[in-house]
Amino acid sequence: MGGDAAVKARTVFGLLRLAAAVVCLVALIHRLAWGLASHTIASQNFFAYLTNQSNIAFVVLLSIAGVIALRTARDPRWLTVALALVLTWTITAGLVFAILVWQAGLRGIRIDVPWSDQVLHFWLPAVTVAAWALAPGHRSVPWRVVPITLAYPVLWGVFTMVRGPMIGWYPYYFLDPRQVSGPLEFLVSSAIALGTFAVVACALVLISRMPLPRRRGGEEDAAQGPAPDALAVRERVTQR
Repeated sequence: MGGDAAVKARTVFGLLRLAAAVVCLVALIHRLAWGLASHTIASQNFFAYLTNQSNIAFVVLLSIAGVIALRTARDPRWLTVALALVLTWTITAGLVFAILVWQAGLRGIRIDVPWSDQVLHFWLPAVTVAAWALAPGHRSVPWRVVPITLAYPVLWGVFTMVRGPMIGWYPYYFLDPRQVSGPLEFLVSSAIALGTFAVVACALVLISRMPLPRRRGGEEDAAQGPAPDALAVRERVTQR
């Protein structure tokens, strides 16, 4: 009975992963079409956003993770680590986007947020965090993932700062030298962004190490071995 329940849970979870990948892909396509129709983004710049890059990786990884969940009882270690990395990037991108929208409102700057932006920045990250905590068959994430998580945003930032002066465009205002007060504001904003990545990564590592609810049935008993009383009886019988 316990084994059948575990298989059903993994099957449901695998299907949910595939459904989330489809939703994310549809949201990405809608966001690109909406940006082109409203002339708020050039097609060549759509893929320069960290949010869009990380969500493309999210679609690919969730598709792979869904198939694995349908075929195996546990996720391989590499998949858990990869999910931690991609989730860190998507969640942090959502937090940064929320701060940018909030600051724009304070400055009287209008920022339209279509449903696809809401899905990519808020709803999908929130759902995936819940799934991260409740996923059947997940593994714990090593702490060395935290510094590895920072490698991608650092490389992305370097590429953005090199590309920005060439085309006169930056994906986020705090990276644009024309919109910040000087190097200090740029460094402080960048440090806050990297710190947010690190905090989110630490939170995901901690969540992955939380014990799942104890399962009832023979599987857990077999893993723990015979009860202490049974061992004592066995020793007495052997001594006789």
